[in-house]
Amino acid sequence: MPSPESPILIQSGPLIIQWYGFWLVCAVLVGAFVARFEAKRKGEDVTHIGNLLMWSLILGLIGARLYHVLSVPHGASRDFYYYFIEQPFANLVLFGIVVPFPTALFLWAGGLGLFGALLGGVGGIIIYTRRHGLSAWRWLDIATPAMFIGQTIGRWGNFFNQELYGTVTTLPWGITISNVNQRLTPYDDLTQYPLDTLFHPVFLYESLWTLLGFGLALFIARKYAGRLPDGGLFCLYLIWYGLGRLFIEGLRPDTWMISGVAVAQVMSIGSMLIGIVIYRRRQSSPAEIP
Repeated sequence: MPSPESPILIQSGPLIIQWYGFWLVCAVLVGAFVARFEAKRKGEDVTHIGNLLMWSLILGLIGARLYHVLSVPHGASRDFYYYFIEQPFANLVLFGIVVPFPTALFLWAGGLGLFGALLGGVGGIIIYTRRHGLSAWRWLDIATPAMFIGQTIGRWGNFFNQELYGTVTTLPWGITISNVNQRLTPYDDLTQYPLDTLFHPVFLYESLWTLLGFGLALFIARKYAGRLPDGGLFCLYLIWYGLGRLFIEGLRPDTWMISGVAVAQVMSIGSMLIGIVIYRRRQSSPAEIP
């Protein structure tokens, strides 16, 4: 499968709309629709959706970007050293005016860490619900299918940026990375890895895994509505996503390693364990406040 020719969807003068941003907006809109539908089904006030979305989006974006810029991906050209020492600023053209802009804030160029987004987004939901006397567990359950489908859609932004690919493969669904600047070492050596080299589409694997999680969450939310404690569906998210990411991360050549251990895999295991522990506690103490 060939990679897209350009990460730009629309360009008209100084106005540039990236595919990455387009898919993120689609993910947010569809996620908000699903959350609204689930809130209505549970008999909750849907007017909270907009404010909850704002809190979770702002804190989620901050967390996602912090995770990315503070990480040190193996073999990647952009890491903590790049963003804060080598090239802390880059030129940005705004209405024909060139201004220096922090490279760490170039969100449209890609680079959002899911675990950072998860921590920030969940934190936003907890803060909002506590301020308004709502059940955080219940609203985290409402948000769970939205998070699943949001990731399913949002991951396609990585495809158009030619990022989030895995090791070399001969499988027919492998993707090419034609932008040499996006290739990790040693894959940037075209004599050894020509432009038609196929790589595992890691973004696709995660997209399909979260799509399955979305379907599973909808099924469980309805099948076991009377027996599932508030927060139980959110625990499913922690366990399901953690399990998939644990294996998918093993295909990534750019995974962040500390002392030979992949940080994302450690966090995946932690996510599953936290999900199991919370679920057991919710079963025994359903009135517990997070």
